[in-house]
Amino acid sequence: MHAVSPRNEGPFVTLSCAGLEQEDLERELFGHEANDRAARRVGALEKAHRGTLFLDEVGDIPIETQAKLVRVLHKPEFKRVGGTSFVNVDVRVLASTNRDLKVAISDGTFREDLFYRLSVVPLQLPPLCNRLEDLPELAEDIMRRTAQSTNRQPRRFSPDALAALQAHKWPGNVWELANVIQRLLLLTDVDVTAAILPSDVIKAIGVDEGEKGEEVSFELMNVSLRQAREAFERQYLNFQLIRFGGNISKTASYVGMDRAALHGKLKSLGLHGNEKTVSSVG
Repeated sequence: MHAVSPRNEGPFVTLSCAGLEQEDLERELFGHEANDRAARRVGALEKAHRGTLFLDEVGDIPIETQAKLVRVLHKPEFKRVGGTSFVNVDVRVLASTNRDLKVAISDGTFREDLFYRLSVVPLQLPPLCNRLEDLPELAEDIMRRTAQSTNRQPRRFSPDALAALQAHKWPGNVWELANVIQRLLLLTDVDVTAAILPSDVIKAIGVDEGEKGEEVSFELMNVSLRQAREAFERQYLNFQLIRFGGNISKTASYVGMDRAALHGKLKSLGLHGNEKTVSSVG
C-alpha cells in the first residue's frame, strides 16, 4: 500500500504496540523530550513524517494512549513525552490487529472513535490455513528474504515438501511457517524435501519416520555405496538436528555419538548446529 501510494518516496515506519507498557509505548510513538540533546528521542510519528506509519497490533494500545492517538488523527500535532511545544506531522497511519475490535469496544478496552478513524478502508487477511493455495509463493518469498537477511543461499522446495507444507494446519499462522523455513535454512545446506521437514509438519500427511526411511532407501539405490552412505548420513543428521532445534549435545546423545565426533561429522557433511545453544547448555 505504501509502495503504490503518493507517499512512496517518504519513510515507512513500523511500530509494534504489543507487549509494551503505556509509558514505553508513548515514548516509542511520540518521542521523548529532554534538556540533553543526546537524550532526546524522536518517536515513530516524527520518523514517519511525509510517509506512512504502520501500527502493528493496534488493539493492544492502552486506552489512555488511544485517546492521545485520536487527537493526533484529528489534528496532526502532538507533544513529545516531557515536552511543552507541539510537533506537527504529515503522516498516513495504517494499523493491524488480531483482535475483534468491535468486541473490545463493547468491553470498554478500545475506543469507538479510534476504531472509526482507523477503519476507513478495512482489509480482512484470512489465516494461512484458509489460503493454503498461496503457501508455495509465500514460502518462496520467506525463503528469499530470510536468505538475504542471513547472507545465505536460498533453498528450493521439492514438490513433496510443498505438499507437506500445504497439508499442515499452521496454528501459528505465517510466523510458524517463517520459523520452520528459517530453521531449515540455518541448519541445512540442501534443498528442502519432505524428508527433512519437522516431524509435526510431516504428521499432517501421515508419513512416519519408517516410511521416510523407506523413501530415502529407494532413492539411494541408484548411487554408489559411498554416495548412498553420505547421503543417508546427511539426511538423517539433518532430521535429528531439526528435531532438537540445532542443539549438538542433545543430537549427539540421541544418535549415540560423542559430541566432538558429531561436530566433526556435521562439518564434513556441510551441516551446521546451533553453536549458541550448545555453548549455553554445555
